[in-house]
Amino acid sequence: MGKMVYLMGKSSTGKDTIYRELLKSSSLQLKKIVPYTTRPMRAGEKEGREYFFTDEAGFLKLQDEGRVVEARAYHTCYGLWRYFTVDDGHIDLENENYLIIGTLESYIKTAGYFGKEKVIPVLLEVDDGVRLQRALDREWRQETPKYEELCRRYLSDAEDFSEEKIREAGVTKRFSNENLEHCLAEIEEYISG
Repeated sequence: MGKMVYLMGKSSTGKDTIYRELLKSSSLQLKKIVPYTTRPMRAGEKEGREYFFTDEAGFLKLQDEGRVVEARAYHTCYGLWRYFTVDDGHIDLENENYLIIGTLESYIKTAGYFGKEKVIPVLLEVDDGVRLQRALDREWRQETPKYEELCRRYLSDAEDFSEEKIREAGVTKRFSNENLEHCLAEIEEYISG
C-alpha cells in the first residue's frame, strides 16, 4: 500500500525547497501531485510543475464533476485565489508513494478523502523573523511585487497554523527548517520509519 506525504507549513518555511529535495530521494521514490490554483503564475513558475493554473470557471467545472479533493479560497488583495487538489486519475495509492504541498486545512480534507492512515503529515517550522525576511526577498525578485499580499499571508498564517488547529488535526511531529540538510535527514527518517 502506498502513502501520501503531506508537506505543510506557514509561508516561507522552505516547503518548495524541501519538496524538490524529497522528490530527488531515490530511497523514498515519491511521485508528485501537482495542485491547481486560480492565482496568477509567479516569475519562474511553469504550468504543470508547481501548479496547474486555471480560472474560476475551470475550478467550478472540476468541482461540478466531483473531482475536487479539497479546496481553499483566499480573499487576497488582488481578488479571490483558490488552491485545490484534483483527483484527476493520476493518484494510485495502492501502488505508489506521493508528495504534495498544502496547508493544515487541506491536509485534514485530503486525509479524510484518502484515509488518515495513508496520508503522513510533515509540518515545517521556521522562526517568524526568518520567514518574513525570506518572503520579502522572494517578493522583491518578482516583476511586480505584491507586498500587501505578502503581509496578508504572513498574518493569516498565525491563525491557519495555530497550536489549537495543529492539535485538532492530530499533527504531533514537527520539523525545524533552520538547517536544510538536518531537516531533510529527519524527514526522510520519519517517512521511512
